[in-house]
Amino acid sequence: MRVVGIKRAGSANVEVADLAADGASVTVIAGLEQFWSDAAGHLARRAEGEVLSREQVTLVPPVLPDARVICIGLNYLKHVAEGSFRSEPLPEYPTLFARWSASLTVDGDEIPVPANEDGLDWEGEVMAWVGSELVDVTPEKALAAVVGYSTFNDLTARRAQKLTSQWILGKNADRSGPVGPLVPAGDVGDLRDGLHITTRVNGETVQDAHTDEMVYTVGDTLAHISGTFTLRPGDLLATGTPSGVGYARTPAWLLQPGDRVEVEVDRLGVLSNTIVGPDQRIR
Repeated sequence: MRVVGIKRAGSANVEVADLAADGASVTVIAGLEQFWSDAAGHLARRAEGEVLSREQVTLVPPVLPDARVICIGLNYLKHVAEGSFRSEPLPEYPTLFARWSASLTVDGDEIPVPANEDGLDWEGEVMAWVGSELVDVTPEKALAAVVGYSTFNDLTARRAQKLTSQWILGKNADRSGPVGPLVPAGDVGDLRDGLHITTRVNGETVQDAHTDEMVYTVGDTLAHISGTFTLRPGDLLATGTPSGVGYARTPAWLLQPGDRVEVEVDRLGVLSNTIVGPDQRIR
């Protein structure tokens, strides 16, 4: 099952559907809120709703409007070593920052470079989806609440990110967070087993790592967060990027209009997006 959000022509309502393996059709599972009221149950059953051709719908992230998108920074040691934090000791707790759900988009969408940026930087990642409420839980219970994973690209506006010590501005450029279909956790397994994650720019591999290199695990991080605020069904956790980002290279390499960036993760599939100019930011 590959779970996506859909909008039908002329409707603002978001439904959740299973995307066919060939991408030519979707099978409706439930309305967005209905799906997240029992995500695990819906994922355990075969989708048997209406079948629609791909041309009849627009794909959107299957994300609740009030969902929190929490991101782990500096979660791969080699990424820490290549950046501006390499001289600092590894923190005991993960560095967390937030995205707004409005910054998310989908595979195939065009990503605009903000007018005041020299380009965008790639950050191939895995996204985890929370399926039940978490309050003061153990890492084991937190991990068990994850109902699925997706390929994610945390595209970053580096100039905005580095203006201050807070990263939120640079991590929320319009349509800068493409996320792939949700794949049920049972079909993915444990990220600690080491899923292969690669990022390519115009066909050239720029990131190549495995998820067992993460410093802070999904279960530990969600449990840590749950001690401060309640995690709810539909919340998301971006698990951080490995080394190979563009700004850390000599010379720096940033994505320009016309570039094609792909993130591929074992069992989750390929996420592919084209970069466009700032004149296509509004649509």
